[in-house]
Amino acid sequence: MESFIQGNHFITQSEVNKFLLAILLCGLIGTERELRAKQAGLKTMIMIGLGSTLFTILSVKIGLNSQDRIASNIVTGIGFLGAGVIFREENRIKGLTTACVIWIVAAIGMAIGDGYYEQAIGVTVVVLLALIFFPYIEAVLERTNTAREYKISKKYEGEDIDAVEYYIKRTSGLKFQRGLQEMRDGQISGTWTAKGSPENHKKFVNQMLQDEKILEFHF
Repeated sequence: MESFIQGNHFITQSEVNKFLLAILLCGLIGTERELRAKQAGLKTMIMIGLGSTLFTILSVKIGLNSQDRIASNIVTGIGFLGAGVIFREENRIKGLTTACVIWIVAAIGMAIGDGYYEQAIGVTVVVLLALIFFPYIEAVLERTNTAREYKISKKYEGEDIDAVEYYIKRTSGLKFQRGLQEMRDGQISGTWTAKGSPENHKKFVNQMLQDEKILEFHF
C-alpha cells in the first residue's frame, strides 16, 4: 500500500495528508453546524472541503500553463451552493451564516489543496470561535435591540401617515423606520421596521390590539 501511495500512481502521501487535514478541519466546522441543526452539517462541510481540496490539487496538476484555471471557478461555483441555503422565513432572512460558512469552508479546502496549512488551520480556529461565541453576543444584543416588522391599517379620518407614525412612536418606546405607505378604499396603511427590547415590542403589540381604530394589524 505504501509503495502504491508513494509511487508514480494515482495519489501521493502529500495528497493523502491534504485530504485528511481537509476532513479534520471542515469536519470540525461541520460538527458545530450539525449540533446547531443547520441545513448544511457535518457531511456537507466535509464534502465541500474535500471537493475544493481536490479541485485545487487537480488545478495545479492539469493546468501546467495556468494553474488557477480550475481553482478560480470554485469561488464562482460555491456561490450557487451557498445561495441554496438562504431563504426568507416570515420577516427574517435565514441561512446567511450557513451560506458564509460554506463559502469559507471551500476557501479552507483551497488553502489545503495548495499547501497553505497554517492559513487553513488559523482560519478554522477563528471560524469556530466566531460560530461558538457570537451567538451568545447576539443573544445579549437581541434582548435590547430586537427588530420586527409591523403593518398597520386604519380608517382614514383626515390624518396623514406622519400622525399615525407619531402615535405609534409615542406609545411604544421603540425606534421605527418607515417602509411602504399606501392609501386605498378609505384606509391608510403603512409598514414599519421597529427596533427595541422584547418588552417594548410586547407593550406596543398589546396597545395596538386594544386600539379600536385599527382595522388591520400584522405583527
